[in-house]
Amino acid sequence: MKDYDALLERAYANMPSLEEGEGERFEMPVFDFFVEGNKTIIKNFKTVCDRIRRSPQMLAKFLSKELAVPVEIVGDRLILQRRIVKEVLDKKLEEFVKRYVICSQCKRPDTRIEEVAHRLKNLVCEACGARTALR
Repeated sequence: MKDYDALLERAYANMPSLEEGEGERFEMPVFDFFVEGNKTIIKNFKTVCDRIRRSPQMLAKFLSKELAVPVEIVGDRLILQRRIVKEVLDKKLEEFVKRYVICSQCKRPDTRIEEVAHRLKNLVCEACGARTALR
């Protein structure tokens, strides 16, 4: 039993300490965009989708419906057919992440979307195992 306690003490001594505010590995991504005429072009759209682990089509459809604007995916970019200010884009991205990425139980981003039946989907948390119905 003494060997176990000694090993445990050594393991705790070698562990890095977590300072207040550290430990959160998920940072909310932000859109890098510019306005060209009446169009808003998001340059890092594919990168943002990769960071939140959702398909570009899903995020594009969400933005199109929420902003009531036609969208087009061209390469790694998303083209919105209207001028949109930064605050609105940031707010909509935050809404998407809260609704379709972050687990409602443990608040972690380690989730995936699972199709249950035709047009019925669940948000499944890989960290805590919670299942949440998506609308």
